Amino acid sequence: MTDLVAKTAIDRKLAEIVRPVIEGMGYELVRLRLMGGQTKTLQIMAEKPEGGIEVDDLAEINTALGAVLDVEDPITENYTLEVSSPGIDRPLTRLKDFDAWNGYVAKIETAELIDGRKRFKGTLHGTDGDEILIEIEDHGEPVTIGLTFDLLAEAKLVLTDELIRETLRSRKHAGEIDETQFDEILNDSSEED
Repeated sequence: MTDLVAKTAIDRKLAEIVRPVIEGMGYELVRLRLMGGQTKTLQIMAEKPEGGIEVDDLAEINTALGAVLDVEDPITENYTLEVSSPGIDRPLTRLKDFDAWNGYVAKIETAELIDGRKRFKGTLHGTDGDEILIEIEDHGEPVTIGLTFDLLAEAKLVLTDELIRETLRSRKHAGEIDETQFDEILNDSSEED
């Protein structure tokens, strides 16, 4: 079975260490990647089960994971730990993500050719069993197809105006955005004119 949360063997091994810590704190692991480079970066994306996450939450996760990873010591080289939110144009790594983001545009890449192609872009229409449903253009006509979740290699939301609007609306509704914080900026800039 394909694991979009942790794809490689080392990523899966690290996820076995990291996931219980994150879940024990009341969050969910969205994605884990150990990235190469001169100094490796262990990139971890997490969020609350209902979605979203605060900067303070990320700092707590970072501290807890740093302590566990120091004890377990699964990475022999020097590395940087980077804990972040999935972001607006987030990766879709769990079957439930495709239901949660039903109606939004996504880019999906499969591990093998399906009808002569590996890349699909279209509007998500949730799931049906172990298939994700996506409406794509086929010779100029919209058609909804099912892609088996286990065949996916990558999937992420496409940054659209609608996605940005909905994200801001949900953050405002959750009290994460205080519009009065922008009043001073607007007043300062209008006074400069």
